[in-house]
Amino acid sequence: MERRQLQQFQRLPLEVKIEKSKLRIREWYEHYNGQVNVSFSGGKDSTVLLHLVRSLYPEVPAVFSDTGLEFPEIREFVKTVPNVTRLRPEMNFRQVIEKHGYPVISKEQSEWIHRIRCGDKNVFQAKFYGIMPNGKSTRFKLADQWRYLLDAPFKIGPGCCNEMKKKPLKKYTKETGNYPFVGTMACESHLREQQWLQTGCNAFEAKCPISTPLSFWLESDIWEYIRRFEVPYCKVYDMGYVRTGCIYCMYGAHLDGLPNRFQRLQHTHPKLWRYCMRDWEAGGLGLRSVLEYIGIPYESFSL
Repeated sequence: MERRQLQQFQRLPLEVKIEKSKLRIREWYEHYNGQVNVSFSGGKDSTVLLHLVRSLYPEVPAVFSDTGLEFPEIREFVKTVPNVTRLRPEMNFRQVIEKHGYPVISKEQSEWIHRIRCGDKNVFQAKFYGIMPNGKSTRFKLADQWRYLLDAPFKIGPGCCNEMKKKPLKKYTKETGNYPFVGTMACESHLREQQWLQTGCNAFEAKCPISTPLSFWLESDIWEYIRRFEVPYCKVYDMGYVRTGCIYCMYGAHLDGLPNRFQRLQHTHPKLWRYCMRDWEAGGLGLRSVLEYIGIPYESFSL
């Protein structure tokens, strides 16, 4: 696949995108003889995906990874959707932070910080200086602006997603033999764009096969689909949130406009805000000190 082709797909009208996505859904469903499921987070993207899949195959089950980190509105919305299996992780978020560190900046950057801190000489050369062991340069390295985080007085790492979501979902796939549809889009990150360029929507040959039939959609397409087909969605979006992932995730928080996710949380869910800001030793998550170190505001913004 080429980026130019992705851009062409992204410019298509919604009607054409729907038909192309349905084609990918049919290919996946038929390839696995109906042994499929929809990875359902309760967010708008997976809500549209589930609606689209069930418009073709009403019996396809949905799978919700109940990490305990979702907005209460998300958990209530999920309860209204039929045929949803709830999965739970083996670890809670405090245990994940103790083991893997805080999720900050992005999955890629937190991964490079973690690996450089582990002390491998080749990793340091590649991920700090951008020079591979064979002498070739790579752009997949720690960004200059985040190098100071190597000296942060707290652990940083990307392990939360794997522990809280991926492991339970992989276990479910292994036990059931069902292969997932996932509602991610290439426009969401460089990493997801690269994944689409490598495999397209249906990654049949991947180590963990996955279908992303909405990959070439844009966020505007999601909302247009919801309005056009009058699809029920979680009311947390009507509270001003543009993302509904894990409440305490700090990935991309430095890019938020004001009020950012934590400032908004202080107003909409004050108890949850106090818990995540409370010092670690006092039983909280200690996010206040992390956000202060990175320079991300977290309170006192008038909505």
